[in-house]
Amino acid sequence: MAPPADPPVPSAQNTAAPVARPPLVAKPVTAWATGMLMAKVPCSAREATQILQAAADMAHLSAAEIAAAVVSAARGEAAPAHVERALRRTVLVARSSSPRAARGTGLLPSLTRTEEVLSRLHGCRARLAQAPDDPGALRAMDDAAYTLCVLLGQPRLRLAISAAEQHLSDLR
Repeated sequence: MAPPADPPVPSAQNTAAPVARPPLVAKPVTAWATGMLMAKVPCSAREATQILQAAADMAHLSAAEIAAAVVSAARGEAAPAHVERALRRTVLVARSSSPRAARGTGLLPSLTRTEEVLSRLHGCRARLAQAPDDPGALRAMDDAAYTLCVLLGQPRLRLAISAAEQHLSDLR
């Protein structure tokens, strides 16, 4: 009878602890949904966050759940009917005129500056529509939206865009 074989000696390769891989981090769904709303409504990041929260309140869900529904709808998956209804209503409210906005108050900016900022905003919207979760695109859109609102003295981006287009058509 042969003697029992010695157990294999662990090599340095086998004794090392397995290399821990960092967990795959999913892109923040809320940032993606915010970017999509900013590009489609159009609105600032603050207004997009308010839209998500208002829709969440209306649908009795969390803002993260609404954001997930927005992202999955963009991927072709159907969102629940009550979520779609809540989003449509809040976007409609965001697009509607504000009674506080007064036309003709203050000085109007130059045509060149107005056209420059409006063009930059449209470029940012296109970039954000291509990559809604890109932090650089989100910041650029928010900066352009803020600049246009301040330039034209309007509290909401939709009103600022309308005022800019009106200003450009009035003086041409």
